[in-house]
Amino acid sequence: MKRFTFFISFLFIFCTSILWSGGNLLLKNGTILTVTKGVIARGDILIIDGLIKQIGENITPPSGVRIIDITGKYVIPGIIDSHTHIALDGTNETGKVITSEVRMRDVLNADDTSIFTALSGGVTTVHTLHGSANPIGGQNITLKLKWGKKAEEMIFHEAWPTLKFALGENVTQANRQLSPGEERRYPASRMGVVAIIRRELERAKNYMAQWDRYNELKRMKILNRPLLAPRKDLQLEALADLLRGKLVARCHSYRADETIEFIELSHEFGFRIACFEHIPEAYKITKELVAERIGISVFMDSWAYKMEAAEGIATMPAYCTQQGVLVSLNSDSNERIRRLFNDAAKAIKYGGLSEDEALKLITLNPAIQLGVDKWVGSIEVGKHADLAVFNEHPLSAYTRCDLTIIEGEVYFDREAYLKEREAAQKVNPKPKTTGGNQ
Repeated sequence: MKRFTFFISFLFIFCTSILWSGGNLLLKNGTILTVTKGVIARGDILIIDGLIKQIGENITPPSGVRIIDITGKYVIPGIIDSHTHIALDGTNETGKVITSEVRMRDVLNADDTSIFTALSGGVTTVHTLHGSANPIGGQNITLKLKWGKKAEEMIFHEAWPTLKFALGENVTQANRQLSPGEERRYPASRMGVVAIIRRELERAKNYMAQWDRYNELKRMKILNRPLLAPRKDLQLEALADLLRGKLVARCHSYRADETIEFIELSHEFGFRIACFEHIPEAYKITKELVAERIGISVFMDSWAYKMEAAEGIATMPAYCTQQGVLVSLNSDSNERIRRLFNDAAKAIKYGGLSEDEALKLITLNPAIQLGVDKWVGSIEVGKHADLAVFNEHPLSAYTRCDLTIIEGEVYFDREAYLKEREAAQKVNPKPKTTGGNQ
């Protein structure tokens, strides 16, 4: 407990001592990998009020702007993880099978140290989701990782609001050992999963019709008596918002056949699917995904770790990219999140993507999937100054992230971090151990 308290105290000292306010910076003499507009070999990025004001060479900043020399280093857009569960107090609401009323924004945890871990790997934005225990889970949220700020200040309000769906083994609890006398819950099969989602969407459709009729009668004022409004149902309200287009679906899926079934459900009820999550069999249905303009958020090199992932292949992300599918790489982890740039590099080895295509897997593509590519995902004038600076090429096996910047403010500085850690250890040195049982 003492070590944990010390760690938290140290991080607080660190973040308050190195973060510069104002959002005005000049990054000077770095190699800029813009992702969309080529490479600037020795360039500057001028940031004013948190936005990229100018990109070029030999830029002279206005008075008072902090200059950071990044000679010999590389700058990329801030990395975006489109599927994670960090910064939350809880992931799955398992008390019911359908939980569309629960909201991730209600349990944000701005003190989760995984935020700091992510920043150390150049991650600036995350889409943090409800888990995959339920056919219809909760409402997800997109965050900027502004470590040290309040939870509300982290919310990326321009991002699409999304609703989590899940198919397959997690939902049917295929691998869960039941307690003596415990009955397996419904749905216990893949057909049951599709059936219960259809049932709930049908209920939401009827719920919408009731409210539409009520609002129309209220507007027309044809009745000479007060109208009794339909009963409010928060669960159905969320599903009605999905059918109205106010929410978009993100669906945990592994097998190709069940993925196609969910696409058919979207046609039946008229809702939009932004992305399928994990989907190791996506390579089997690339034509369908392209035709539907549905993206996929996937692991780079995790496959065959359970039965429904048995037919995953190493080249899947690269192959799907080459077939025109919008692909992003995700961590689904509070540890792997710090090395997504390593995963992007693997797509060059396993599938032959170009450097720009590989970088897009962790920058522009997830930004498009979250509806925020107007603001982040590439280094362009007018966009948010969300940037990551690496000591070597970010796709090198030997690289590390040295600076992570969000809207012109430095939220991770490796050099300052190491100095602060050294100072903190001098104040609170580790106790010497003498061996043996203590």
